[in-house]
Amino acid sequence: MTEPTPPPTGSPQPGGGVPAQPITLRVGERGASATGSLFERIGGAPTFDRLVRRFYEGVQQDDVIWPMYPADDLDGAVWRLSAFLQQYWGGPGTYSEERGHPRLRMRHMPFRITSEARERWLLHMREAVESLGLAPLDEAELWGYLDRAAHAMTNTFD
Repeated sequence: MTEPTPPPTGSPQPGGGVPAQPITLRVGERGASATGSLFERIGGAPTFDRLVRRFYEGVQQDDVIWPMYPADDLDGAVWRLSAFLQQYWGGPGTYSEERGHPRLRMRHMPFRITSEARERWLLHMREAVESLGLAPLDEAELWGYLDRAAHAMTNTFD
């Protein structure tokens, strides 16, 4: 004789069902979400390209941080930031294939990044992020990283 199957845990719902339990499906232990990377969820390369182009529209009007950018290579700057963000968020590894390890602190060290410069960068990036009209959780995830990264790049407190 077989033992009866134990009833599912949780409070029964009308109709005999069990309430759904919140879970996060992962592709591996501590791996990416099985629902896809942020890169995929928000629309891939075109979305990151729009983000970065909108960001640079603001930067070009900013007398504090625009001098730090290569006016003669704006398309290169756009490509580098977009490719980096795409790779970071689960897109193609083109950035590292072409430029090596990101080494963000090292690459930004030649620039005097004060708290004022950081806040101006964040202002333009915030406007760019908001322009995308992302789902709230996706926007929060993207913004959280950008905010932390901007603070990490601050290298002078004069």
